[in-house]
Amino acid sequence: MYRIGIDLGGTNIAAGLVNEKFEILAKQSTPTLVGRPSEQIVDDIAMLCKNLCAEVGITQADITSVGIASPGIVDDETGLVLYANNLNFHNFPIIPLLRERLEITTFHIENDANAAAWGEAIAGAAKGSKSSVMITLGTGVGGGIVADGKVYKGFNNAGGELGHIVVQVDGLPCTCGRKGCWETYSSATGLINMTKRKLEECAAAGRATAMTEQVAAKGKVNGRTAFDCMRAGDEAAKEVVDEYIKYLASGIASMINIFQPEVLSIGGGISNEGQFLLDLVIPKVREQQYGCGLVPLTDIRIAALKNDAGIIGAAVLGM
Repeated sequence: MYRIGIDLGGTNIAAGLVNEKFEILAKQSTPTLVGRPSEQIVDDIAMLCKNLCAEVGITQADITSVGIASPGIVDDETGLVLYANNLNFHNFPIIPLLRERLEITTFHIENDANAAAWGEAIAGAAKGSKSSVMITLGTGVGGGIVADGKVYKGFNNAGGELGHIVVQVDGLPCTCGRKGCWETYSSATGLINMTKRKLEECAAAGRATAMTEQVAAKGKVNGRTAFDCMRAGDEAAKEVVDEYIKYLASGIASMINIFQPEVLSIGGGISNEGQFLLDLVIPKVREQQYGCGLVPLTDIRIAALKNDAGIIGAAVLGM
């Protein structure tokens, strides 16, 4: 049994051929090139599917299904991307057009964060659970909810925007138009901005910090700057990480209090901190968790599928 997963991003289209053990047997990608006619993007998706089959020596008839993980709001029943601003898709019939180009019968489409959460539920950190939440700490804070073995999408397919709960009323402006969104404080972007502000404070106060030397050596601030320097004993870096963990734990506690999932998994670039991140955030979450100590506790884990979450999550759509 073979499935193809398509991770459709604003920069690249990644495709993988996945077997029944959820292993990627072959992977290919091509630039998305947003701005060209949208049908050409569909042409490239079809090309990638054909190339994957050729690479492993199978035919399209051997493919059980093709799944697409797409940004934005999608409708699996119609196969439309209802709205994806970074792809310039508006009611775009991506699945109907793909059917015309391939000899495969079954197709699915899901929001990319939802697909990643579904992949973790089927084949990753939440495997075996009926209810789970996944958050991704990258450029923004994405996420997906699996409830009773199904992806929760809301009545209008737009549910699951976990990064846009407010953790600081009248706080920093978010790209969504609100102020104080969790995404603004707990994304990798938010951590980088916190680090930059601390560097400015230290420079103005004449306070030494190892972060200054690390940034000079690497040429930029990144999501590891504060964590690396904190581990080396730098106090200013610890202040950055403490602030970041405060907001991250607040948002995670809210997710648990609302959904009470069996598993909450953390993905995205910041999750590469691994157990070190969990050791910092879990005690803060437990302090804020409703019913903590009286009910079974959500298991908080690092997501397992890493950069392949989009491909595997898309491939297992429909399972």
